[in-house]
Amino acid sequence: MALTKEKKQAIINDLGGNEKNTGATEVQIGLLTERIKQLTEHFKQNKKDTNSRRGLLKLVGQRRRLLKYLQRTDLAKYRELIQKLDIRK
Repeated sequence: MALTKEKKQAIINDLGGNEKNTGATEVQIGLLTERIKQLTEHFKQNKKDTNSRRGLLKLVGQRRRLLKYLQRTDLAKYRELIQKLDIRK
């Protein structure tokens, strides 16, 4: 199940500042995190869904790369985002 339009807009407004700032690294990480949470719940019920699991691993890798970029460029924003999204790191 994909993100609803309202949920996506709420994440963009919360992390990006306004609805037009969808390309910001923080917004992209927030959207990926929400999608990862949804897929994790899906796998609690559907343990044998290996095709979707590959997609989950790709999302996790993409989020990791974005987090590494943010850490390298702006450490303060990185720490704030990790705290806000409750990501283990």
